[in-house]
Amino acid sequence: MNMSYPRGRGRYRYRYRINFFDSETDPDTDPEKAYKQFPYIYSNSRLQKKKHSRMGKDHAHIISIRSVQVQTDMNRKKVVAAVGSGLLLTLAYPHFDFYGLAWFALVPLFWAAKGGTDGQRFSTGLIAGLTHYLSLLYWLVNTMTFYGRLPEMVSAALLLLLAAYLALYFAVFAYALGRFQQKPSLAFFCFVPALWTALEYVRMYLFSGFPWELLGYSQYRLLPLIQMTDLTGVYGVSFLVAMANGGIFLVLLFALRADWQGRQVQGRMVIAATSLMLLCLTGVWTYGEFRIRATDQAAAVAQQKKISVIQGNVDQAVKWDPAFQVTTIAKYNQLSETAAEEKPDLMVWPETATPFYFLTPHERKLNRMVQAGIRKAGTYFLIGSPSYVRTPEQLDYFNSAYLLNPLGYVLGKYDKVHLVPYGEYVPLKKWFPFVGKMVAEIGDFKSGEMGATLAWEDAKLGMLICFEGIFPDLARAMTKNQADLLINITNDAWFGKTSAPYQHLSMTVFRAVENKRCLVRSANTGISGFIDPVGRCTAATPLFEDAVLTRTVPLLKIRTIYSQVGDVFALACLVGVLLFIARRYTKNKIAN
Repeated sequence: MNMSYPRGRGRYRYRYRINFFDSETDPDTDPEKAYKQFPYIYSNSRLQKKKHSRMGKDHAHIISIRSVQVQTDMNRKKVVAAVGSGLLLTLAYPHFDFYGLAWFALVPLFWAAKGGTDGQRFSTGLIAGLTHYLSLLYWLVNTMTFYGRLPEMVSAALLLLLAAYLALYFAVFAYALGRFQQKPSLAFFCFVPALWTALEYVRMYLFSGFPWELLGYSQYRLLPLIQMTDLTGVYGVSFLVAMANGGIFLVLLFALRADWQGRQVQGRMVIAATSLMLLCLTGVWTYGEFRIRATDQAAAVAQQKKISVIQGNVDQAVKWDPAFQVTTIAKYNQLSETAAEEKPDLMVWPETATPFYFLTPHERKLNRMVQAGIRKAGTYFLIGSPSYVRTPEQLDYFNSAYLLNPLGYVLGKYDKVHLVPYGEYVPLKKWFPFVGKMVAEIGDFKSGEMGATLAWEDAKLGMLICFEGIFPDLARAMTKNQADLLINITNDAWFGKTSAPYQHLSMTVFRAVENKRCLVRSANTGISGFIDPVGRCTAATPLFEDAVLTRTVPLLKIRTIYSQVGDVFALACLVGVLLFIARRYTKNKIAN
């Protein structure tokens, strides 16, 4: 209701025009009361000064002043809620590992998205996403500054740019939730996890993909829960956790007698949503316990191989310095000699363990050192090294892994498929040539063949180099191509002593579970270790220490549903969400 009240005396009178927000819930809509309570008004509202030739009644309208303050306080609370949601989510991941927080970390974001305009919901989602990714990926500043040799301000700006891009998925989620779900119904309860999963699937592939720490990855320690990934991939876990967040939010709305978009939550809906959530959790947990027992039984009777991983702990600052090449190879040979005492069937060196182009003619001295060490150990070796192939037009460079027999002869070579943008190649260099200066010391690498495996005796090895371990489709393609063992070689020295190495390791756990394969991991500075087919980390090294680990692992040949059909579940979520939005849009258009 519009009310008027004059302010001032004499020839000059002032009119205060206050935006109306929520007069129905404001008890102080009486102008006399408002004036007595707020004699002086300072706000962002428009202040207009009108000159009058005579005294008289001013018909300017003033609406409850207190409602402005209520709205301002409400906006502040929503910002705090969005920030809190982002921080809670970060705490669910390594190195904090409070994974239980993920089950309700999105609830403050849901509350912040309640009411308001589409733009406000988008903004709150953006704030939550920025908070989460800035606190999750903070280590990128150190990586780009120390190893990329970029100024700190430039590194911080690039982190902010990446975080802003990733935060857009949160923003779209909050916007779509308020836009297309007007009622707190069972449809809301199902729409929340489907929309979240669909956005994660898009993030996996858009702009080459950066699926770092999807929601489901936070649960890597809950082994019975994550066994469902051999059906759905990591997206199934994300779906379940997002569903729990939606269910908890609806229960809170009902308990507090609050509304969603002006509509109350019905008791029968809360009962239905809670029952469905408990049924899903019980079913998933029961399935997980069954799969753990079945996989352990299969591993007990499978062919066994003894594998050693070598952690050289070579300082990244001197790794490529020619003065340290001989020292580096001597160190790896010495560690391999120590591992040879346990008579392993295979030794695994990390990514780019040889700081030169292995087997090239102009590196004869270094090549002889490596091959002499292999012959002395008397076993098979898997060694990470850069390589190149000469073509009539140019030299094609690859980030590779060589499989060598006990005499030092090459049996096969795997070339990395998914390259690191601005680390191993420069995207859009034709349009942004100046960006190439940031990676001037690193040549543009070429991609290898997806799904290629290495034949080792009567087994096949599936290779994952560096952050290829965070892409489910690569490990799945190798398993589908009959890989019996997954091996991840990496150089995480770039990350320093931050949360990043732990985050990286947590995601590779899912590659083992999805495909029911053992995963062997060799990292330059750690974390190296062994992950069994159900996700147990059976052995791990500390960061930044010379280390050798030897374990016996089973070579399984189980064919999981996920390794055969891939991300059908996530794709179904995406298609379902798009069809729902199209139907709702069409319905609204017809109604208008």
